[in-house]
Amino acid sequence: MATMAEKADYYEVLGVAKTASEREIANAYRKLAIKYHPDSNPGDAAATDKFKQAAEAYEVLSDPAKRARYDQFGHAGVNGATQFGSVEDIFDAFGDIFSGTVFGDFFGGGRGGRAHKGQDLRCRVTLDLEEAARGVTKTVEFQRSRPCKECKGSGAAPGSSRETCRRCGGHGQVVQSAGILRVQTTCPTCRGSGSVIARPCRRCSGSGYEAGKVSLDVPIPAGVDDGTRVRITGQGEPSPDGGPPGDCYCFVTVRRHNLFHREGQDLILELPISYSQAALGATIEVPTLDGPDELTIPAGTQPGDVFRIRRRGMPNPHGGPRGDLLVQTLVEVPKTLNPRQEVLLRELAELENTHVTPQRKGFLERLRDYFHARDDATGNVEDKEHS
Repeated sequence: MATMAEKADYYEVLGVAKTASEREIANAYRKLAIKYHPDSNPGDAAATDKFKQAAEAYEVLSDPAKRARYDQFGHAGVNGATQFGSVEDIFDAFGDIFSGTVFGDFFGGGRGGRAHKGQDLRCRVTLDLEEAARGVTKTVEFQRSRPCKECKGSGAAPGSSRETCRRCGGHGQVVQSAGILRVQTTCPTCRGSGSVIARPCRRCSGSGYEAGKVSLDVPIPAGVDDGTRVRITGQGEPSPDGGPPGDCYCFVTVRRHNLFHREGQDLILELPISYSQAALGATIEVPTLDGPDELTIPAGTQPGDVFRIRRRGMPNPHGGPRGDLLVQTLVEVPKTLNPRQEVLLRELAELENTHVTPQRKGFLERLRDYFHARDDATGNVEDKEHS
């Protein structure tokens, strides 16, 4: 795959405008996926690359949060958002947008006569920023199908048997046409099994499964960001016809922190300092995710100045360098003064009036010239009126 600097614009990859709707983006991806699908282009590495590029673009632009970051920061804003190591990962992630079409069996299970893979599931986990920084194992709960207690997973009522599927004649496959293209797909009636249930089980309505609660311990890698998706292989729904189970995707939400604001792998801290610290300089203890650290504030620091503390940001979940902590100074003006502070500040004010700094003197001179110019203009107008 291309590096971040070489990547094509995602909108150009899909051939859509930046104002495209979610439906237009999905339709554009669907067309490209069909065009460059590996089964339609066997041995064509270039087509496979374009297939992956289209999936990567769709992964970002179909997600409102990722799309907003991409629109603002480009590829840097979503660096590491996609995790497609193979074509199979794409089938697993996006096969659902092809369901109900003649190309549905191109994605997930059913391709080439294989048994269908079970449906994928979703769950959510919420982390504190500290947990996201160090990595953590979280227990998640979600609903997943389990074998029906009455029919033991067969789907048939006790005492009944399955019958040969009339639609496919027991073959489990049917041929469908889309224009000039003829595709052999899994029979939608028997779902590839070649047989159907004559008398469905009343408890599970013939599905063979009933809902049950699942509890799993999910390891969350260090450095995950809000919206990260963690794949739990094999923990999705069971296959309807003996194929592999689906996967469960755990979506991470990171709570807002009281002190730190995250920008990619960097953390931003707004640090209040006093007027005297800004003017004279100081060494200040600042909080980090690893504990207190010292920061030297140089004399003459201005409000909004930013200081960088290396390697005190967020870890990179993909193994890259750790981010930095960016400390932005906020100079606080006291609302109340004790008598001694007021005396000292008044003395300082008198000194500033006597020994004006060059920058302030320049402003005062410009202010004086402005008023003189106004006086001259007013005088000229009055002279003309009298004449």
